[in-house]
Amino acid sequence: MTLRDYIQRKNGVAMGQAGSLRNNLHRSLGAPSFAHFWTYWNPIFGYSLGRFVFKPLKRFLPVAVALVLTFVCCGLIHDAVTVLFRGFTSFFFTGWFLLMGLATLASKLFRQNHANQRWLIRALANLSVIGICFLITLYMTRWLLG
Repeated sequence: MTLRDYIQRKNGVAMGQAGSLRNNLHRSLGAPSFAHFWTYWNPIFGYSLGRFVFKPLKRFLPVAVALVLTFVCCGLIHDAVTVLFRGFTSFFFTGWFLLMGLATLASKLFRQNHANQRWLIRALANLSVIGICFLITLYMTRWLLG
């Protein structure tokens, strides 16, 4: 599947067309589980991570391990970008994405499904997981750094 096809499938509109961002936010935030959230969020990055990180890793690792390592890789990429602007890294994003990867895995393992809930409830649930992972990472970063 090409990137163009992938974005069309995830957003419901072609890459760069009007409504792409709106559809992306509506579908990802309103996803029935935190695991489904990530299937819609940032389709360009998701396509690249899936193709170049997750798929190769799952050839020789259990899928759960490949999933979490893909999130760690994503965090490392985000941390690398912060180095360009700050001149140093705290590995904050790596820790945050590790936690979100574990939350995604938990969502799959416990078969989280809020499909019967209103969109707003699903969005609040997904944003809550992101926020809780962020706060835990913030706390752990401050605790580790003293």
